[in-house]
Amino acid sequence: VEVAGVSRDGGRAKALEQSGCGQDGLWQAALSTLNPNPTDSCPLYLNCATVAALPSRVSRHNSPSAAHFITRLVRTCLPPGTHRCILMVCERPDAFASACALARAFPLFTHRSGASRRPEKKTVTVEFFLVGQDNGPVEVSTLQCLTSATEGVRLAARIVDTPCNEMNTDTFLEEIKKVGKDLGIAPTVIRDEELKTRGFGGIYGVGKAAVHPPALAVLSHTPDGATQTIAWVGKGIVYDTGGLSMKGKTTMPGMKRDCGGAAAVLGAFRAAVRQGFKDNLHAVFCLAENSVGPKATRPDDIHLLYSGKTVEINNTDAEGRLVLADGVSYACKDLGADIILDIATLTGAQGIATGKYHAAVLTNSAEWEAACVKAGRQCGDLVHPLVFCPELHFSEFTSAVADMKNSVADRDNSPSSCAGLFIASHIGFDWPGVWVHLDIAAPVHAGERATGFGVALLLALFGRASEDPLLNLVSPLGSEVDAQEGDVERDSKRRRLV
Repeated sequence: VEVAGVSRDGGRAKALEQSGCGQDGLWQAALSTLNPNPTDSCPLYLNCATVAALPSRVSRHNSPSAAHFITRLVRTCLPPGTHRCILMVCERPDAFASACALARAFPLFTHRSGASRRPEKKTVTVEFFLVGQDNGPVEVSTLQCLTSATEGVRLAARIVDTPCNEMNTDTFLEEIKKVGKDLGIAPTVIRDEELKTRGFGGIYGVGKAAVHPPALAVLSHTPDGATQTIAWVGKGIVYDTGGLSMKGKTTMPGMKRDCGGAAAVLGAFRAAVRQGFKDNLHAVFCLAENSVGPKATRPDDIHLLYSGKTVEINNTDAEGRLVLADGVSYACKDLGADIILDIATLTGAQGIATGKYHAAVLTNSAEWEAACVKAGRQCGDLVHPLVFCPELHFSEFTSAVADMKNSVADRDNSPSSCAGLFIASHIGFDWPGVWVHLDIAAPVHAGERATGFGVALLLALFGRASEDPLLNLVSPLGSEVDAQEGDVERDSKRRRLV
């Protein structure tokens, strides 16, 4: 997918000419048929083009860009053909979310036999026509940011879509090395028995039964003049059978997606560094396959994690928190991070708590909780808070023989919150830094396709640490106008077209 810019003057005429809709009468007739509820479209000129409208108003827990509707419209309405053009009409603050939404409509991974026999590669050119306030031409820097972000979204989605017979821990490490080579960064990798020797009992215990050994990998961006250190820790379970606490035949399919957090970190890290990240940024990947074999962890086993705490295993299917506990401990102890964010497809309960579209956020900071919600609305990767109350919830992990168990005693007592608290306990509830946990189990996919969820969110959330003007615009930290106030001021009655 190529991203191109269209200035306000002449862009509309160019798009209409390409679409075969140059006559004003036909265009006006098409517009008059659109009554989005929440979206509507109209084919034009013998189906050679389609004009579609997005809802002019959305609720306070949705993105003003209507990002999810953009993806649906493009998937269902794009006319067939090898070379396609999409003209996105939106306001400048919605350009970032709109571009990422469009990228989700064009996944990279496929093993359909017909795809390999196509004589010509399909290309889609995306043009932006800015309306409303600040509707000048799209700058080259903005286009580069949109290109980096959309490539990151599609990279993450490709990794998540790829099955484990191809995307095992070895292959995931190769993906990390490719990104490192592209950015001029050599990754740090700790693997297999070295994990055990160095005390990473969580990652090693989860992945030791698999053919392809587990690993902790780190990409580090350390620019001159950095004032703080940020660590993004991603759960990279390339496949989750549940271990000896094995999943059933209906719940195991789809577990190739359990690496969605690590995939998001990789895609976002590449885009962030390309766009000039000003602070120290570490991408920490906790890679393992939760498999079954003679070496598999048993319920009742006790593991010593990198934090120095012992964990009694009462459910081998609660493995993500074990690898992330090692990851955040490493970020704290070895990397000296001031801000630690972990992102994971952690609990099935997340989809019940916050639904298919909103990731769940759990954090020790009220400011960062609000920032995550605002960043989600501004980038299209929606987020909603979970209850943060360790003094009431952490007792769910009480063990008679170890520091804690790895799964809750009562699954009806906010299990998604509890799972996040397990991770936080390995850096300490009194840790003075900022800790943010994002559970993306449900929004990491839509149907049978990965969404690349998390890439746009990380870029927007940490946009103020970037030199890029567009990422600064969508960042919630330090923004001048609150998102809800801004929605009132913006012309919400303007019909946005794709």
